[in-house]
Amino acid sequence: MNYELIKVEKKGHVTTVTINRPEVMNSVSPLVSVEMDRAFNDFDADPQQWVCIITGAGDRAFSAGNDLKFQAVHGPEKMREIMKEVKGGFAGITSRLDCYKPFIAAVNGLALGGGFEIALACDIIIASENAGFGLPETRVGLIPGAGGVHRLPRQIPYHLAQYMIMTAKRITAQQAMQYGLVAEIVPPAELISAAEKAAAEILLGAPLSIRAAKEATVKGLDLTLREAIDSMFPGQQAMYQSEDFVEGPKAFVEKRPPEWKGR
Repeated sequence: MNYELIKVEKKGHVTTVTINRPEVMNSVSPLVSVEMDRAFNDFDADPQQWVCIITGAGDRAFSAGNDLKFQAVHGPEKMREIMKEVKGGFAGITSRLDCYKPFIAAVNGLALGGGFEIALACDIIIASENAGFGLPETRVGLIPGAGGVHRLPRQIPYHLAQYMIMTAKRITAQQAMQYGLVAEIVPPAELISAAEKAAAEILLGAPLSIRAAKEATVKGLDLTLREAIDSMFPGQQAMYQSEDFVEGPKAFVEKRPPEWKGR
């Protein structure tokens, strides 16, 4: 596929999607969302792609969020028209609730507004030392409507989340790690290699097991503990019926690395 506003690289079983608008701090217009949605649809449908890394071009910003200039020039009606075919919501990911392949956000600078919401929609956040996070939408007459008002209070204490949302408070990478949002902080030059290392560690597990675990985690959050424990989710059923379900124990007994097929 050809893209103008993002870059997509496939290396082995890992897809890396880079928002490629450093001149505007990788802000996301509806046209960017269309391209990212296409990339994530392709990633989800490709049986050989097992992990996705999301990052931004340059070292200033992961993404400054919604492209307010585009919104001001074109208006909400044009934005809705462009977005009507986008499956995954803002940036093609914030409403993508049915993909259980893992996503890693490699946050290379500021992640503000929709940029923070992109990171929150991922499963793992790895930040560079110069990363910053915030939801400034109320300062421009909006709300963090691409999941921010829902995800953030589920991931950090309610009162802290409301403080960030209502005051537009920006936090550093170190504070984000203290709050439990960030898994790792690394120097900017090491960010992508750190994200790729995390992806490689995920790839040591059976891909269907990883997806089954994510599905059970996500769906289980909406259930009581008893309901979640008693549930058998589709991904777990697929895992039990897969070749990898046989390969894992067999490789363990034979004392060799497993050869995962993802089927």
